[in-house]
Amino acid sequence: MQLPPGHLIDVPQSTSVIDISGVQRMDTAGAWYIVDLQQRAAGQGASLEIMGATQAQAQLIETVVRNMPPEGHEQAAHKTIADRFEGFGRKVARGFRMTVELTSFLGEVIATLGTIIRHPSRLRLTSVVHHCQEIGINAVPIVALMAFLIGVVLAFQGAAQLRQFGAEVFVVDLIAISILRELGILLTSIIFAGRSGSAFTAAIGSMKMREEIDAMRTLGLDPVTILVVPRVVALMLMLPALGLIADLSGLLGGALMSWIELGVSPAVFQSRLVSNTDVWHFVVGMIKAPFFALIIAIIGCYQGMKVGGNAESLGRLTSASVVLAIFMVIVVDALFSIFFAVVGV
Repeated sequence: MQLPPGHLIDVPQSTSVIDISGVQRMDTAGAWYIVDLQQRAAGQGASLEIMGATQAQAQLIETVVRNMPPEGHEQAAHKTIADRFEGFGRKVARGFRMTVELTSFLGEVIATLGTIIRHPSRLRLTSVVHHCQEIGINAVPIVALMAFLIGVVLAFQGAAQLRQFGAEVFVVDLIAISILRELGILLTSIIFAGRSGSAFTAAIGSMKMREEIDAMRTLGLDPVTILVVPRVVALMLMLPALGLIADLSGLLGGALMSWIELGVSPAVFQSRLVSNTDVWHFVVGMIKAPFFALIIAIIGCYQGMKVGGNAESLGRLTSASVVLAIFMVIVVDALFSIFFAVVGV
């Protein structure tokens, strides 16, 4: 008897047959459906046989059978409170281990810098100049525009509040202290963390994936001296310079908006800026710059050195580099603020 294609027919001894001779094409979903029918029938004590399969269809069904979850496979059990505490503890342990490794890497870089100070000829000046151009000069437009807009926003928001008390002229003090002491160098560092820190991780990580760093060690070359130190030196040189540009652009934007919104002329703005703004506000911002630069460069290069042999780790660690660098810059900035408040600066 000819069996209707795709229909099940009961036969003796609790055995059913499915005829797929009329199926011209079968994809993985169809093969999975048939195999799933077989497994469900087996779970009910019956058997299901397949008839009319071509060689290609039979191979596809066999492949699906081999990759089906094993019998008795269950979903992951619901996490208990103990499991959650265990996961939290593992994360803390990983964070502590990374802190130790990062501190060790920082010490290695500082030791290498000390060696280069004693032997300046070991510094790869061409590499330093190249990185200064890439991370510094090429970043001038975005840093200047960012700081200019921040100055405009500060002046606009400050004017809205100070106008209620007839103290519009104090907007100059607000802009000067905010930009010179905090926002200028902090926002510049955040831009560097996203722009340069990620670039360091991606560049060194790509070399790690292609085993170029292993080749350097095989040739007797120190990757820290060749790859890390020029980037650290370039960033420590360029971040203060870009911070100065950010300060000037921010003051310019604030002065322009103060003139438009409050009628504070540029001459009045300059006079009050010079007479009422302590030079220590600018010095405090510049003191922070080398520390922020060191943090960003060390984290970016360290994460690059941790990249494995696949693109997934490169993307994950590049993202982690940016997040960690921005977080650490903000933490160190908060510590500096507390320190300068305690010493009265």
